[in-house]
Order: sequence, then structure tokens, then C-alpha cells
Amino acid sequence: MVDGTETADYVAHTATLRGVVRQRLVTRALVEHLPPPPARLLDIGGGNGVQALEFARRGYEVTVCEPDPGMLVEARRALADAPEVVRRRVALVEGDGREAARLVGIGWDATFCHGVIMFVPEPAPLLEVLVEVTRPGGIISVVGKNGPALALRAGLQGRWQDTTAQLGEPTPAASTGSATSTGAAGQPAVIPPGGDDPANVSAILTAAGTRPLARYGIRIFTDHLGDTPPGPDLDAVVDAEWAAGTRDPYRGIARLIHHVHCRLR
Repeated sequence: MVDGTETADYVAHTATLRGVVRQRLVTRALVEHLPPPPARLLDIGGGNGVQALEFARRGYEVTVCEPDPGMLVEARRALADAPEVVRRRVALVEGDGREAARLVGIGWDATFCHGVIMFVPEPAPLLEVLVEVTRPGGIISVVGKNGPALALRAGLQGRWQDTTAQLGEPTPAASTGSATSTGAAGQPAVIPPGGDDPANVSAILTAAGTRPLARYGIRIFTDHLGDTPPGPDLDAVVDAEWAAGTRDPYRGIARLIHHVHCRLR
């Protein structure tokens, strides 16, 4: 749960260039994988409902499962401004996504969990629930941080101490040989938290009974731009981010990774 200030900050972020690029890229990826409307979509940790509203406008039936009451207030406010036909396609449920099977049932055509796993101490229980509540053949969509590349933002913003810290600059103890885990050139290995490690996220989903369909990078060229608002060149920005996020080596330095899996059984 976040407090009122954090809720306001998140809502403000969704309107920045970085926020809009993320939502646009996630939507662009998902339309290539989702069944046609009116398929039933579950958005776990759906926040203020930006993604849910986008897919409701496209004709999908969307349920948001969100633990924070403040976020749900913002989602209701956004819904109130939508046409009635769109409002009827969105349901809002308060609760922890790890309890989704009890709260909203199973058999969903697709289940989303975008920008949530980086905030839970252990991602496996939540990721396993995503698979549990999705029907066989359904789509699981997860967006999380790209832990191995997190130093890039700080570097591009000129925050050099933060950059070296995120790269795992050796401590005095490490340089005397007391560190037991080292990376390239004797640097201590930087091990991201489980929810920030794309390989770990994919492995958990696969072990739970899914097959990976695609992986996309999000915010390669724009992540360092802070609260910059979208400009008249937004479509061109999104096109450039999309082109880079679908291929290496660019995908490997994206701020976020979007995993799309299919449930097998």
C-alpha cells in the first residue's frame, strides 16, 4: 500500500513521457498476443487503471485487482470520465494480487502484472498466482525492472556516485579479497533482487507451467528524461522505442522488461 503522496506521484508519473511510453509500448506488444475482444482480462496491481481503460476502450472486459484504496479512488475518477460503454467493461476489486484466485476466481483469458514485482520481497508466489488464475492457452503479461542495466539511468543523468554504486564498485573489503562473488575484471557481482532479474522472472513463470512467447525492452532512449512531458513527436518516440525494444543489444539495456508467456496446462 502507498500513502496519498505516493499515489499522487504515481498518477503524475503516468502522464509524463516516461509513463506514456511505457503504457503505449505495453499495449502495442499485447495487441499482438491477446485473443480478440471481448476476452476477459485481469490486471493485478492495476493502479489507477490506465492500462485497464485502454483495453476496455478496445472492447475487452477488464477487472483490476489493486490493494491500495488510494489507487482505486484514482481509477474510479478516471472511469467516471469514460463513456458509459467503457465503464461497464471495467470492474475494480480491492485486494492483494496473491489472493486473486479467492478474490476474482480463475479462468482468465489474460492476466497482467505490470510494475508490481519490483515491490514484493519474493516474486515467486505472485508470479505463480498469475499462472494459476489464467486459463490454459491464456496470456500472462509481466513488466519488471531490468536489474542488470539499472545503472544506465544514473549514468545518463550524470549521477556518477549512484552509477558506480549500482555497478557494484568494490568496497575496501572487496578489494582486499574478502568478497566471495566477483564479476568481470574482479568487480563484485551485482545480483539484482529476484523481481528485478528478468532471467529469474522468466524461469519462475516457465516452472509454473508457461511457455515464453516474447520479451520486450521498455524505455531505452527516454528513461533518463525525468518528468519531461510528452511532446508533439510522441508517436515517433514510441516508434523508436518499439524498434529498439524488440531487438538486441538495445533490449538488454532497457529500464524495464516486458515478459509475455502462454499458460500450457
